[in-house]
Order: sequence, then structure tokens, then C-alpha cells
Amino acid sequence: MSLHRHNPAELSPPTGFSHAVTATGSRLVFLAGQTALDTEGKVVGEELTEQFTTALGNLLTALRHAGGTPADLARVTVYTTDVAGYREHAHELGRIWRRLAGRDYPAMAVIGVVRLWDEQALVELDGFAVLDEPAPA
Repeated sequence: MSLHRHNPAELSPPTGFSHAVTATGSRLVFLAGQTALDTEGKVVGEELTEQFTTALGNLLTALRHAGGTPADLARVTVYTTDVAGYREHAHELGRIWRRLAGRDYPAMAVIGVVRLWDEQALVELDGFAVLDEPAPA
């Protein structure tokens, strides 16, 4: 599997994302939207950063169970009910990303939404990854 991140000099410097990602591999993993749900299906965390940490952890757990690693992520979309709060905490969210997922950023977008499935949820992440190995038995 190979992911190549493209960040052209003609575009603004990317911070916490890559402008484009090309991928070669034999298996795509589509990751469902993950919020800050615990194992009992309850939203945990009152603050955006707390919920982001849990949601990203949930996304990475699903990815690991499909046989992937954070470096395999080609695309992630972040949906938030608080874009202003997301921008305000961008540096802290970046530190959380680097701690959990590393420094290889996928192509990303942050989209403001009115609400998410669970009303208490402030953030949801989905995406896809490209893996080279065959599917687990």
C-alpha cells in the first residue's frame, strides 16, 4: 500500500491536513461516522476536545479491527455542531490528532452541521483507508 500526500506550493500551507492524497492498494476500508460514544452507547465528555478524543479513538479502533493503522487513512471528514469552538481549539485538536494518529495527515474537511444523531454529540468523524494486505479471515 502506498499513500502519497500532495501539498502544492501554490496553495496555502496545510495545517492538520493534506490537500490531496493518492493511494494504491488492494483493499478499501470505509469507516462509519464515530462520535464520543462509550461501550454502552452513551455520549461521554462535555467539551469538544474531550468528545474529539473519544470520537477519534473510536474511529481508529474500527480501523485497527479492519486491519489498518492511522497511516493508512486517506480521507477523514469531521462534522461539528460548533465550528467556532473547533477553530478556537484547533491547536489542541491537532495535538490530540498527533498523539493518537501521528503526523501523516489524510485529506480532511471540517463541516459545520446543525446537529448530529445523538443530540449531545458535538463532533463526528468518518473516513476511509487504503490497505495493501488481504482481508482478515
